[in-house]
Amino acid sequence: MDFDALTLSRLQFALTVMFHYLFPPLTIGLGGLMVSLEAMYLKTGDRQYEQAARFWTKIFAVNFAMGVATGIVMEFQFGTNWSTYSRFVGDVFGSALAAEGIFAFFLESGFLAVLVFGWDRVSPKMHFFAACMVALGAVFSSIWIVVANSWQQTPAGFHLVGEGTAMRAEITDFWAMVFNPSSVHRLLHVLIGCYILAAFFVMSISAYYLLRGRHVDFAKKSFGSALILATGMSLAALVQGDIQARKLKDTQPAKLAAMEAHFHTGTGGTPLYVFGLPDEEKQTVKYGLAIPKLLSLLVHGNTREPVAGLDRIPRSDWPPVAMTFHSFHLMVGLGFFFIAVSLLACFLWWRGTLFQTRWLLWVFVWSIPLPYLANQLGWVAAEVGRQPWVVYGLMRTTDGVSKVVSAPQTLGSIILFSLIYALLFAVFLYVLNDKIQHGPDPVTPGRPGGDAGPGGLAAVTGLRAGTGGASLTMPGDGPAPADSQSSN
Repeated sequence: MDFDALTLSRLQFALTVMFHYLFPPLTIGLGGLMVSLEAMYLKTGDRQYEQAARFWTKIFAVNFAMGVATGIVMEFQFGTNWSTYSRFVGDVFGSALAAEGIFAFFLESGFLAVLVFGWDRVSPKMHFFAACMVALGAVFSSIWIVVANSWQQTPAGFHLVGEGTAMRAEITDFWAMVFNPSSVHRLLHVLIGCYILAAFFVMSISAYYLLRGRHVDFAKKSFGSALILATGMSLAALVQGDIQARKLKDTQPAKLAAMEAHFHTGTGGTPLYVFGLPDEEKQTVKYGLAIPKLLSLLVHGNTREPVAGLDRIPRSDWPPVAMTFHSFHLMVGLGFFFIAVSLLACFLWWRGTLFQTRWLLWVFVWSIPLPYLANQLGWVAAEVGRQPWVVYGLMRTTDGVSKVVSAPQTLGSIILFSLIYALLFAVFLYVLNDKIQHGPDPVTPGRPGGDAGPGGLAAVTGLRAGTGGASLTMPGDGPAPADSQSSN
């Protein structure tokens, strides 16, 4: 099958972005959990909260490193595969990405060393402050990235200068650009998704320890903290997602219609499809189960007013309906799953039987891929639903690709990226699994000093001195402490 440079460039960017986005959500979500665990340690003096914070900080550091390494690639693609697009949006993106570097990345990376290596070198309050700054930096980073992306969805605060291929967007009102019609809603949805992912990640590992009878007290504290976060954020996603969908009817009606495979406007209340197979050629949904008038109720607040369908939009401006519909509905379905299992776990926790309900703990262990999938599907629905526009209403995707990059060059880079990413991911899984299998370091009576302490350099990086210099080892090498396999 032959692919042109445009198709391959889109495929390459999708590959690199989706691989990169495996890591930032966990970084953002774990940042919040680390802050809450350290706060509980400062408030109660319970060393097991410190133990939990130390362990999840190690996981955070590994994930943060992968996020940085994979994020750099995307910036180069703007100048190689998408140079025409970059010229058009450079003034807008330049300011947002510069703000991200100044206010987010430097803040996050500046305090990261204190967070990771400062457990036995600074006071608990100073370390807690560092954790807050790292978590805040991660949130700031997401703010500016979402602002830049949201401007593509709903451009505001700009004017166009130049003509033809030299035309570009210039900012006339910085704050109008920042608070464009979709930025706040999309940012909230992104952050909620990040916290759901981190909560289920922590519950998955904690449930594994509980099922194996290892680090029981640590696992219970970690699971409980994450369960509270998961329940609150899952319910918040339902409410905020509904608000965001209502906003789409005004800002991106084509995306809303594609998400619901709504082809014909009609005259009465519009049904909502729970599932089905959209057929763009016949403009119908095969094997669909629809709830009458529910879409009108959700969008307009009544069952009488119809929702605008794709028939009110030129055919050339339709997004790919099937992919938008399926990605959106799968994301929503996973959202309801998160609500159901979280509420059930809360009920059993209240009854005092949660940690004895082994089948539910296994559900949490194996559910770890699902929040990752939900976050990816959310971006697919948002980005595919914006097509055929790379900047909504201003520049089509076909006009944004570089004119000098050929299809063979792009294909070659895709193959190389795939091999490198596969290797990186294998190393990441190996290191992550090693730290999970080792588990948290045992609680000690006092705060030890030096690199040999459980929070020191050797414990975090896995480096230790040998006769021939520094050799790479894992924290689990050698005999484990007597209580590392038992309840702490």
